[in-house]
Amino acid sequence: MENDKTMQQYWKKNISYVLILMTIWFVVSYGFGILLVNQLNEIRLGGFKLGFWFAQQGSIYVFVILIFVYVWLMNKLDKEFDVDEK
Repeated sequence: MENDKTMQQYWKKNISYVLILMTIWFVVSYGFGILLVNQLNEIRLGGFKLGFWFAQQGSIYVFVILIFVYVWLMNKLDKEFDVDEK
C-alpha cells in the first residue's frame, strides 16, 4: 500500500508540473500573442513589434524552453521518488 500512495504523490506532482507549464504556455501564446497584442505591439524587438513576435515565434521558443524545464523537473522528481533510470 505504501508504494501505491507514493506513486499517487508522484503522479499528482507530475500533473501539477504539467498544468503549471501548460498555463505558462497558454498565457504566452494566447495572452501575449492574441489578447495583449496591441499593447505589446508598441514595443519593438529586433525591428518587429513584440505582439507580432510572440504570435509568430515567441510562443514557440517558450514552448521549447518549457520542454527542457519539464525534463529537468521530471528528472529531479524521478530521483526524489527513486524511479530514475540510474
